[in-house]
Amino acid sequence: MLKILIVDDEPLARDRLISLIGELPGERRISTAEHGLVALEKITQDAPDIVLLDIRMPVMDGLEVAHHLARMEHPPAVIFTTAYQDHALEAFESQAVDYLLKPIKKERLQQALDRAGILQKARVAELRRLDQPLQPRTHLSAVAHGKLKLVPVKEVRYLKAEQKYVSAGWPGGELLLDESLVDLEKEFQERFMRVHRNALVATEFVDTLSKDKNGDLTMTLRDVNVSLQVSRRNATQVRKTLKKI
Repeated sequence: MLKILIVDDEPLARDRLISLIGELPGERRISTAEHGLVALEKITQDAPDIVLLDIRMPVMDGLEVAHHLARMEHPPAVIFTTAYQDHALEAFESQAVDYLLKPIKKERLQQALDRAGILQKARVAELRRLDQPLQPRTHLSAVAHGKLKLVPVKEVRYLKAEQKYVSAGWPGGELLLDESLVDLEKEFQERFMRVHRNALVATEFVDTLSKDKNGDLTMTLRDVNVSLQVSRRNATQVRKTLKKI
């Protein structure tokens, strides 16, 4: 039985899709979510085959959901739904991910579901092309022990490059990200500042800035037991940034 998850913040839109799917031939199990964060929880738990995903939603929008799904080994097929024929739609139209323009018509929905059903296990490459979101994400994600783990960006204290990964440190521990520090700096430049060639910190959580016994400038952050070195190259800009807080 094909499992479909409908993600939309508008109850009437969810009900309409449920009704339309009910009119189509074939047996399907349908579940719903009111925004992207709930959708990711349900995707992790229930492993739907297809996700009908609204683009514009509160809490977490469809664009960010697509980014997190790219971390999964076997993501569901995604069909974007939107009432806005704008730049976001154009960005996704060029990818091998289908979309439906609201109001959705039954024939077009059938076509999209048929296509998604065929391609449901071949979406990793396509989703990875969406790896750079159009706006900063609200969460960071990584697969740990076969499950997608999410950490709110607002709780992350630092991002530190270590060999092939970047460690995102927060009060609950560390999350290993398969992303580059340069890309993360570009995405979250309003929130994090560079203190070293291998480290970014969330300015709002800076606790102390002092010199260690070797005369090197170091920084501590609130709620995490870590001390980060501030390079001489970045020291002047770090001090200027902290004075503005």
